Amino acid sequence: MKRLLRLPEVLSRAGVSRSYVYDGVKTGKFPKPVKITERTSAWIESEVQEWIDQRIAERDSGPDAELTRDEESETERAA
Repeated sequence: MKRLLRLPEVLSRAGVSRSYVYDGVKTGKFPKPVKITERTSAWIESEVQEWIDQRIAERDSGPDAELTRDEESETERAA
């Protein structure tokens, strides 16, 4: 069963601003919302999670991936 997320939950999970979400929808860089009623929209939870997972994959496979992993290790050691 698919779950729908309202904007505050999308912002919280994705860690981005409202303007980033709507700009991303316009440019195809963020999932499109589903119209629930005339004045209400929501996002499909799995699509938002997939967007988040793609950002993580890009980070982990990019040219700075090794540096990022080293920084994470240092942070874990400091904790």
